[in-house]
Amino acid sequence: MLTKLELFQAFVAPAIFISAAGLFVLSLNARLMAMVSRLRVFHREKHLAAIAGKKQEAAAFQVQIESIERRAEKINQAFFYLLLGTLGVMMTCLLLGLGLYVPEALVFAVILFVLSVVAMMIGLAFYIAEVSIALSSVKEEEKLYGLIDSLDLAAEHP
Repeated sequence: MLTKLELFQAFVAPAIFISAAGLFVLSLNARLMAMVSRLRVFHREKHLAAIAGKKQEAAAFQVQIESIERRAEKINQAFFYLLLGTLGVMMTCLLLGLGLYVPEALVFAVILFVLSVVAMMIGLAFYIAEVSIALSSVKEEEKLYGLIDSLDLAAEHP
């Protein structure tokens, strides 16, 4: 059986994961808010292009919108799994505390901790997937503005 000091040390260790997950969630939130702002701009620009009869431009904005929405979905999944893992780690801490009085709770704490870490790893995998495609979104946006510039030039010099 664990001494109270050993159990307290085990009780505190999972709490470190809560802090780490909080930093990742903060980073994810910043990325998601930037995407939401960008989506609003692209929706507005697409609407204005459609009203002006610029079908190619509106279609190009739609491609950008779909690309950002795919990225935002990855961020959403990352949020879910990181928060699920954080919740599991918090519950692990509670179970470890309960283990002071009910030793059987320690078995559940270990299982829950492992599942929580796996959930966090899945969340980080979604985060990595989003980050890895972020540059391709920028390249697509560059093509979009190249198209808009070429259409504007063609309209100015018929």
